[in-house]
Amino acid sequence: MDLNTITEVVRPQSRADLPAWKAGDAWLAGGTWLFSEPQAHLSRLIDLTDLRWPALVVGDTSLTIAATCTVAHLDAFPCPADWQAAPLIDQCCRAFLASFKIWKTATVGGNLCMSLPAGPMISLLSALEGICTIWKADGSQQKMAVAEFVTGNQRNMLGPGDLLRQIDVPLAALKRRAAFRQISLTPVGRSAALVIGTIGRDGDLLLTITASTVKPVQLRWPTMPTRDAVRDSILRDIPDGLYHDDVHGKPAWRKAMTLRLAEQIRGELTGSAQA
Repeated sequence: MDLNTITEVVRPQSRADLPAWKAGDAWLAGGTWLFSEPQAHLSRLIDLTDLRWPALVVGDTSLTIAATCTVAHLDAFPCPADWQAAPLIDQCCRAFLASFKIWKTATVGGNLCMSLPAGPMISLLSALEGICTIWKADGSQQKMAVAEFVTGNQRNMLGPGDLLRQIDVPLAALKRRAAFRQISLTPVGRSAALVIGTIGRDGDLLLTITASTVKPVQLRWPTMPTRDAVRDSILRDIPDGLYHDDVHGKPAWRKAMTLRLAEQIRGELTGSAQA
């Protein structure tokens, strides 16, 4: 929709061009949420398009994903054969409650910064042990894990004027064996629980729980745990108050589904650990 309170659009071409942040400002990348409802409190948009960040760059140790990389661009990326976890990209992209039109515009960084429990890029990049780079409003830079970046339902570590620049995914994480499970209350509904497990060459398990909880929860074991160990860890380390509660699923049901999906993942990856 039209944002009829906007009086100025700024198009910086470098970090040095970024204007001083003031009340009424908003970053503009894909804009799929920004233009979806009235934003009467906004008066200026800072368009990130002209910064021209490379969408995807494969380095010696990591895959760098620009915050402005679109979902469609990420989904179409030709991953090397040894990236065993690469199917997670396709699976998480298709966990979006969005059309292909949205895919072509919505950005990876925008999904993280919206910080909805069901944000599938949060699920993907937490599970792949991604590291956020944040350009702070004071000119400094901060790095933190994606799993720590999101702190609650539509809450994250960004302060006023802070900008998510990129996410670096370790190549080692992309080379882990992975399993994915997702469930919704309705056939085409928003994710109510999304659980991802990855296993390393030494048999260590990383379990990432999202959508059912208001922020990502990660559980780790040095070797493949038993069914009871996984269940006990989830019951012990995820308090009932951390489960999300909305029309897409009540907390008790989300908790039950989390336990169920986690055991399915453990069962699937147990076979690979024994191979």
